[in-house]
Amino acid sequence: MQASTYVVKGAIGFDISKRRGTSTVVGGVRSRSLGFGNHVVRTVGCTQKLRTRCCGLDDSGFRVSMGAGIARMGVDRMLGASTAKYRSVRVQASAGDLEDASSSRHAGNSSALVLPYVGVACLGAILFGYHLGVVNGALEYLSRDLGISGNAVLQGWVVSTLLAGATVGSFTGGTLADKFGRKKTFLLDAIPLAVGAFLCATAHSVETMMVGRLVCGIGIGISSALVPLYISEISPTEIRGALGSVNQLFICIGILAALVAGLPLAGDPLWWRTMFAIAIIPSVLLVLGMSFCPESPRWLFQQGKIVEAEKAATSLYGKERVPEVMLDLTATAQGSSEPEAGWLDLFSTRYWTMVSVGAALFLFQQLAGINAVVYYSTSVFRSAGVASDVAASALVGAANVIGTAVASSLMDKKGRKSLLITSFLGMATSMLLLSLSFTWSALAPYAGPIAVLGTVLYVLSFSLGAGPVPALLLPEIFASRIRAKAVALSLGMHWASNFVIGLYFLSVVNKFGISKVYLGFALVCILAVLYIAGNVVETKGRSLEEIERALNPAV
Repeated sequence: MQASTYVVKGAIGFDISKRRGTSTVVGGVRSRSLGFGNHVVRTVGCTQKLRTRCCGLDDSGFRVSMGAGIARMGVDRMLGASTAKYRSVRVQASAGDLEDASSSRHAGNSSALVLPYVGVACLGAILFGYHLGVVNGALEYLSRDLGISGNAVLQGWVVSTLLAGATVGSFTGGTLADKFGRKKTFLLDAIPLAVGAFLCATAHSVETMMVGRLVCGIGIGISSALVPLYISEISPTEIRGALGSVNQLFICIGILAALVAGLPLAGDPLWWRTMFAIAIIPSVLLVLGMSFCPESPRWLFQQGKIVEAEKAATSLYGKERVPEVMLDLTATAQGSSEPEAGWLDLFSTRYWTMVSVGAALFLFQQLAGINAVVYYSTSVFRSAGVASDVAASALVGAANVIGTAVASSLMDKKGRKSLLITSFLGMATSMLLLSLSFTWSALAPYAGPIAVLGTVLYVLSFSLGAGPVPALLLPEIFASRIRAKAVALSLGMHWASNFVIGLYFLSVVNKFGISKVYLGFALVCILAVLYIAGNVVETKGRSLEEIERALNPAV
């Protein structure tokens, strides 16, 4: 076998914007030098060595041994590019020839192939959003029917029991996804989602309602960890940002659907039962659709099921990109042949920096007040004198969908970090506006319109970054051996803080006033901007394997 040598140099960082290449022939062997960050990749014969200096990590190296069979594969992309149009390198070991070819012709095909599977997975995201939003309009009516009107404590538990279940479900989801695979976990998840919805729809006591909400919470907790994990692992690198943000888009659609479903309540006080029963339909569709979806090739590869991984990759991307996918998986696996991580490994020095970033992002997301706005927007609009409070809440849901759709188009262009900073700055400004509307006497006559405007602007800002980015970013920055558990831990923080806010928000508002609560949310948003600027890394344009090799070198 003839030897090929690659030398890759350039500027430090995740964004790779310039490349410089030279090609020489020495002794009948063609070698090529390509420009990148402070990364050096050398391949001599069958050995690839990567040295990287990134995100404060010291130079570390690892070797990836590649057999003759792998060397003969057509490799469409050896290293990630910062744009969708990247140049590919194909290694022909038998001929000793190295040739450049554009793989952009494959990108469109693979994107089209993966979209139906992403759509099926997003049924879990729709249910996530629907169960979060359904209680907004229904709470007043179910409280009358179940005899808890005027009991703020029991009403808070009806809201927050879902979140307690979701906290449990998020941790369970990571373990199930690692043990049984992503696909089977989806199928299992449909059980609590459907059963919980049925219990809520048929409840004639507050106890039954709470049990139903708890079971639903376990289901959406599992799906909240599983959906972004599955999407990130099956998405082509060049559109992973857009597809990852689709998860948040469908959560928003679910919330909007719940708010719209509440419109008939004024004419039919018992309509709240139908609102809960509607959630059974997407649960059934999730089972049917996922039966035809492939398993994550990355999970199959980690289990040693190489043939099955190749078949899954073919279904997802087409035959042309299978060699590229398998080479990436092989490189990562041979660079770090460690066993699957346990829960305690997440707190080790090696991984804690990235894990803490994930937990902090979800903590900031919740403490910034988004779910308080979603749960109680109807009550806030009513107190501000808005005539059609349910319609105003539906407007908020629509703003969430629109903002997330815009974010999907920007995710792979502007990057994750810049969208996060812009988002939290907009949220801080909106919360300051809302706080002033309730305290500044000059604005009192306009309190209603300002409440609607400020809330809509807040939700728009949230949906541009703070909403979609954390669930997209976390599966990208976590190493494959800890990915499912680390995502689950981060989402556990999400649901725990969500639970506390849902349980105590009304009580805190009654004690301190809505103006001070909104001011507190604004301060959290400003703190989030400072934290993100100093701790969050940019990941756009890089494959999961490349990010893992940079942030989590083998030891």
